[in-house]
Amino acid sequence: MRGEIVIKADAHATALASGEERPFSKIIYCNIGNPQQLGQKPLSFARQVEALMNYPALLEKPEAEMSGLFASDAIARAKSYIAAIPGGVGAYSNSQGVQVIRDEVADFITKRDGFKGHASNVFLTDGASPAVQMCLSSIIRDEKDAVMIPLPQYPLYSAALALFGGSPCGYYLTESTNWGLTLDSLQKAYDAGVAEGKNVRALVVINPGNPTGGCLSKDEMKNIVNFCTERGIALMADEVYQENIWAEGSAFTSFKSVAAEMGAIDAEDTTGDKSALQLASFHSVSKGFAGECGRRGGYVELVGFPADVRAQLYKFASISLCSNLVGQLATGLMVNPPQEGDASYEQYISERDGILASLKRRAAKLAEALNSMEGVSCQPPQGALYAFPQITLPPAAVAAAEEAGKAADAFYCLRLLDATGVVVVPGSGFGQEEGTFHFRTTILPSEEQIDAVIEGMGTFHKDFMAEFSG
Repeated sequence: MRGEIVIKADAHATALASGEERPFSKIIYCNIGNPQQLGQKPLSFARQVEALMNYPALLEKPEAEMSGLFASDAIARAKSYIAAIPGGVGAYSNSQGVQVIRDEVADFITKRDGFKGHASNVFLTDGASPAVQMCLSSIIRDEKDAVMIPLPQYPLYSAALALFGGSPCGYYLTESTNWGLTLDSLQKAYDAGVAEGKNVRALVVINPGNPTGGCLSKDEMKNIVNFCTERGIALMADEVYQENIWAEGSAFTSFKSVAAEMGAIDAEDTTGDKSALQLASFHSVSKGFAGECGRRGGYVELVGFPADVRAQLYKFASISLCSNLVGQLATGLMVNPPQEGDASYEQYISERDGILASLKRRAAKLAEALNSMEGVSCQPPQGALYAFPQITLPPAAVAAAEEAGKAADAFYCLRLLDATGVVVVPGSGFGQEEGTFHFRTTILPSEEQIDAVIEGMGTFHKDFMAEFSG
């Protein structure tokens, strides 16, 4: 269904370009977490360093010419990268990634968690998605191998499992507790997989959640760690939204820090021999406040994995020679930004805090507006870049959708697109409790755009409900 929505949106864009009359002036893409497409500005420091790395001849310019365009610390960083990366961004790197950037990632993890990160455990990848696929491909041997995934889920996981010939075991999140997680739900999914003759080999968790916007409590995280450790299954922690925390007084807690506190992993160990848990954690430059989706940069940290397993994953990475160097560079700049006292520090903090504060306002405003609509219930996003409201559709709307050969929430989303130009994704594309209907929308339109989105959604929803409630 997700592809259907996007294709329909592209058709609308073509119609607009050809001058066909529509009740809206442009498409607003709320269907995907693509911040810069919706107007978010890139971070100045990162783009300055990247510009210098892509055209090193600029560094030969007189200092007077450079000072108006590039901050002194951006120049210094570019020079340090050039000295440390043979051939610069135009050459292949080590298949695991540039050493200096993996060192930066390891330092970032150490500072974030208070437990040691090791560059030898870090693989730099073309965003988080290839890292996820790399791990899943190493887990799946045939259709009897299964991976537990959250429902609702980000479709990458079910699609990758289908690609590699594995099986999903879906465990449901609890909407009424802001998409929380219970041990009972995990056990039911695990038992169902075993009953079907599956070998459950890993559990995926997305925290903060996509598409739900929920954040797990520390107790829930501990339960997950214990669950995986007791059953000898790997834990795949998708943590790409770790900078996007909206709940008051909350801060991001990584699964690595929780597992280390519990003694399930030994953060000092690089052999995998001293850890009861195998943990793969993922991060990306696409989300957070960088929003550099097109740069395709990210990493996976592997903790508790034996050296021979990492060696096999290195072979897998070597198939593509290396991840793209511009993405690797973007990852280094994400985890090692300007520090206090640096020339770019104040501008960086201003840009970072401005983006995050605005996203938090938009998340609250959108949830409030959705909850004011008839038959709509939206858990306030605690994190990530999305809201995932439930809609109670009139029986006549469900019947009309069935007649049109569409899921009821897809029918609703397509009607919304036709009326407003706002593109959202039906919950049937993510998996949802039987008999419920949802859609996912981003919080990414600018503060000016979000008001227009809310107004358009409100008018459409009122008219839709009136049409099918008679």
